[in-house]
Amino acid sequence: MKATLKSLRETKANPAVSIFVKTHREHPDNEKDPIALKNQLKVVEERLTTEYDKRTATTILDNIHAKTNDLNHNYNLDTLAIFASTDDVQIVRMPIDTTERVVISDRFATRDLVRDMASAVHYYTVVLTREKARLIEASNDRVVIELDKNDDTQNHMESIPFPIDNNGLYTTGDGGSDRSASKEDTYLKEFFNQVDKSVQELWGEHKMPLVIVGDARNVSYYKEVCDRPENIIATVSNATDLEDGSAQHVIDSVQKAVEEYRTSLHEAALGEIDKARGANMLTTDLQEVYRAAYQGAGETLYVRRGYIQPAKIDEKAQTLSIVEDSAAEGVTDDAVGEIIEHVIHNGGEAVFMPQDIMAADQPIALVTRY
Repeated sequence: MKATLKSLRETKANPAVSIFVKTHREHPDNEKDPIALKNQLKVVEERLTTEYDKRTATTILDNIHAKTNDLNHNYNLDTLAIFASTDDVQIVRMPIDTTERVVISDRFATRDLVRDMASAVHYYTVVLTREKARLIEASNDRVVIELDKNDDTQNHMESIPFPIDNNGLYTTGDGGSDRSASKEDTYLKEFFNQVDKSVQELWGEHKMPLVIVGDARNVSYYKEVCDRPENIIATVSNATDLEDGSAQHVIDSVQKAVEEYRTSLHEAALGEIDKARGANMLTTDLQEVYRAAYQGAGETLYVRRGYIQPAKIDEKAQTLSIVEDSAAEGVTDDAVGEIIEHVIHNGGEAVFMPQDIMAADQPIALVTRY
């Protein structure tokens, strides 16, 4: 997702059409989604035919319809985002809420999406039992996808695609000597080692932290054989219905652990801010933060959750002037969003802090690279 948003942000087009539609994950609610999409496409058609020449409007509309006519709404998440130009159309399903709208400009409207994605904890949940292993991708408390053998992500895997059945390494029902406790432990570790090879192959593509779910023994054995135990941010050993429960049921079961991880990030962030301040590598003035972010000097941006500031921005002069009226001509209604985009685009990261940790008099802080 980060790579997609970065690519979209770098694209300039005239026009660049961004369409956002609220969608639903489950039947029968998702039966409303084709109508919601049709309504937004009608807005796009009206605006394009009014504001642009016939050839441009027709090309973009044809491109959009070619991608959306056969869209399977059974795979919808919470938002359907469509980014279209005369050259290309990209469709992105996202696990975040959004306001339905159409934006036509010379750049795609990715700012709000970048802000929402940066504020989320995005992770894989590895679900372990003696007989089976599942892998669920989640963002905060929402399922993105549970991987299955038909998923495109796993089409060319060298390791075993998820879900993974324990075929042969351990079987129940035989009380012979080969099924001693020691032998069973060995078989389980071998199975979890196979599971981890698949996890690590997928991790190499996406670099998401891991939450491990299973009974205490299985979690312990997995941690023993895991190639990158430092990527495990939480373990949960009291979840139920691990084999047959829905993906959302599993993700609901790990929320306490995810929130504890988020709290640990906030505590670590305060230490990093103090460390950077002592090394004269911390900027808190909004104008200076913008300039450093624009120039690519931002390593980590800390932002108080909910902080939005209207401002006039001059990219050529690399200046930012705070204003109060977000509707005034030439004003960017969310200059903080612009800063977040610059930091992430230039290889930095954004961390959103609770309002009780970052005070109102210091809502933003940038740790610089030099």
